[in-house]
Amino acid sequence: MSQSGRVVKMPNQPAPKPSFVQDPHLQQTIQNYEAGLKALHERKFDKAKALFEKVLAGPSKELTDRATVNLSICNQNLNRAGTSFKSPEEHYDYAISLSNSGDYEASRSHLEKLQKQYPTADYVWYGLAALDSLQGRAVEAMKNLEQAIRLNGANRIQARNDADFQGLFDDPRFTELLYPESGDDSPESRYGGRSSGKLIS
Repeated sequence: MSQSGRVVKMPNQPAPKPSFVQDPHLQQTIQNYEAGLKALHERKFDKAKALFEKVLAGPSKELTDRATVNLSICNQNLNRAGTSFKSPEEHYDYAISLSNSGDYEASRSHLEKLQKQYPTADYVWYGLAALDSLQGRAVEAMKNLEQAIRLNGANRIQARNDADFQGLFDDPRFTELLYPESGDDSPESRYGGRSSGKLIS
């Protein structure tokens, strides 16, 4: 009796599965979820997102909860990828918005991409310098800021009152960069005027 009791439907108790298969809507939801997982693993985030959104409209609460988590992963990666931007300025604004929201690594990824595409865009160097400062990378921050000032002397004035550089305000190297006392001591040189333009050539 105990042996037959063991064989009776204890191990084979996936009673949910028959009901799953009987419901075509639920079966489609499961297929969408599995296809979404596959697309997610293949890093096809657009496709995965569309599939998980279909799962959200399905009848399974458990799959809906899982799909919500995976949908969030898709959105994060799509944001990092940054699709299309009409101009480098628009791309830069997006990168800065990521930094402002605390997503420093995603912001850096976009700024470094811009840096390669537009190496003479002073605001990109400035943005990287500010990000370096926020992340405690003092040396990198000053190197990038120095380049930003070389490309556009007005960045020297801006950096003096920029809270993003607060961590560097007490660093003598930073002070020297923003308030140069050697060389040309003219107002243009000290306050980021035309003399910084000489550094470009």
